[in-house]
Formats: sequence, structure tokens, C-alpha cells
Amino acid sequence: MSVSIVKLGLCNGPGEEGAPAHVLAGSPATRLWNEHADKTGKFFAGIWTSTVGSWTVDYSEEEVCTILEGRVRLAAQDGTAQEFGPGDSFVIPSGFKGTWATIEPVKKVYTIYEP
Repeated sequence: MSVSIVKLGLCNGPGEEGAPAHVLAGSPATRLWNEHADKTGKFFAGIWTSTVGSWTVDYSEEEVCTILEGRVRLAAQDGTAQEFGPGDSFVIPSGFKGTWATIEPVKKVYTIYEP
């Protein structure tokens, strides 16, 4: 069986439209191109975009993000917040609860592991 490298960022097709469930501000719209899923269905990678807005998050997965375009702010329940922009990479650990705010329309590469 041959295994091939998966190039991320091709964004073939229209992608999958979505919207966050618990919006706090704005009318954010998201689009997802899931470009890889492993055989177990627990590991995913691809491209995600969002328009401006904010919403609550409650992560059960482990996620690594690299921002390609735009700006985001993540704030934990304890009030600590961090902003990320083009070229920034960060990990959102399982169990993180707080707020995701898309400050400028954003495009990111993501890798997710759902235990």
C-alpha cells in the first residue's frame, strides 16, 4: 500500500460553510476545507476561514493553528488573552474554554487530534 504526502492549502472545491454555535458578537461565517483525515477518524488537517465576530469555545480536541491571513484573539475563562496574526502558530489544548474572536477576516491551517 502506498502512502502519499498531503499538501495543505489547495482548497479544492467550495469548502464546507458553517457558523459558530454560540455567537457573542457579529455574524461570523466560516468555511472549512478538511484536506486530510486519518484512518482512525481522530486526526484532521486543512484550511479554515472566518469572517469577523466572536463566540464561546470549549475544546475537546487538541488543535495546532497557523494563521495565514487576518487576526484573532483567544481569551481564556480567567480573562487572559492572546492575539495572533499572519505567521503565528499556536496550540489550543483540549479542555480550553473561553472566547474566539476573529478581529480581521482570518485564514488558518489547522491540525486537530480528537482523542
